[in-house]
Amino acid sequence: MNIVVRVICNVICAPEKPALELNAIINPTDDGIVDIPDLTGDSISRAFLHFSSISTEFAFKLLRSKSKRFYDASCPNLTRIVRYGVWMAVSNDTRMAASLLRLHFHDCFVNGCDGSLLLDDTNTFKGEKNALPNVNSVRGYEVIDNIKAVLEKVCPCVVSCTDIVTLAAREAVYLAGGPFWQIPLGRRDGTTASESEANQLPSPLEPLENIIAKFTSKGLNVKDLVALSGAHTFGFARCMMFKHRLFNFDGAGNPDPELDVMLRQNLENNCPNQDDSNNNFAPLDAYTINRFDNVYYRNLVNKLGLLQSDQALMKDNTTASLVVNYSRYPYLFYRDFGASMVKLANTGILTGQKGEIRKNCRMVN
Repeated sequence: MNIVVRVICNVICAPEKPALELNAIINPTDDGIVDIPDLTGDSISRAFLHFSSISTEFAFKLLRSKSKRFYDASCPNLTRIVRYGVWMAVSNDTRMAASLLRLHFHDCFVNGCDGSLLLDDTNTFKGEKNALPNVNSVRGYEVIDNIKAVLEKVCPCVVSCTDIVTLAAREAVYLAGGPFWQIPLGRRDGTTASESEANQLPSPLEPLENIIAKFTSKGLNVKDLVALSGAHTFGFARCMMFKHRLFNFDGAGNPDPELDVMLRQNLENNCPNQDDSNNNFAPLDAYTINRFDNVYYRNLVNKLGLLQSDQALMKDNTTASLVVNYSRYPYLFYRDFGASMVKLANTGILTGQKGEIRKNCRMVN
């Protein structure tokens, strides 16, 4: 199919409303024309980036598949409701965009994308929320609850919590300036969770080879690892996750030689070598804190990565090559990030009669 890209001008919504009706961004008409709104300023590059965030052929397969239009008849306003819920949440707390993306990753990486992370503990059930990588760390549960409450009023017992989390992550990235990608829908919610499995999530303190092995076990390759690590282009980390790099990296009281000296000195002011600073925060990318872009990779090239696991990407030839390419070509990063997010979102999913559609995301029916 020959594809014509047609730019539509002057469709930016008023500031008090969500920035765009994103479901019109890549929406092929019967004649094969794709309408892409004028995004102002860098409209040409943004239009290209969003259209190329996954390959053209793959995008059209998703667009014409039943799964992409899974809720068209049963809950036609789903995307708008999720989009508005995310916009409201991020408007109140700019950190929430990164938090929603992280919530999606932490859910999918433990026994697949099944909404298990959303389940509360009970007297007879211990889930994933209080696992070490998640407790006092993962945020955004109330955002999903609020969106689910609206959906239960307009299309009850139809949309899974898992699909809400998946869509919310995409909307959060786009709202922060990142790529837009098409998501096949129709996931169902799991009825179990595993604290022990959640404790095996990749840690920023682990060696790179361990993290690669964990990604491989989920069907994600090294390219996916480097692309998805770009999620650290926004958001924050607690001092306890990187403070060893400042004061005692080698066990002899020396800092990490792979950490830029000026960055280390700035971090020491916010994360002094004392226990009461462990829960202080520092931005993962101090240059464009709340924006989703490729500056994260530029930081790694210049030894400005905050987490040990991030900076370690520059020590391996394969991962370092990808980092350098992403640091130079943002469109390449956006394309690969979108493709890897589609892979992540299809990890271990429940469909058909498996699982359920929860009425309340915090508990099984």
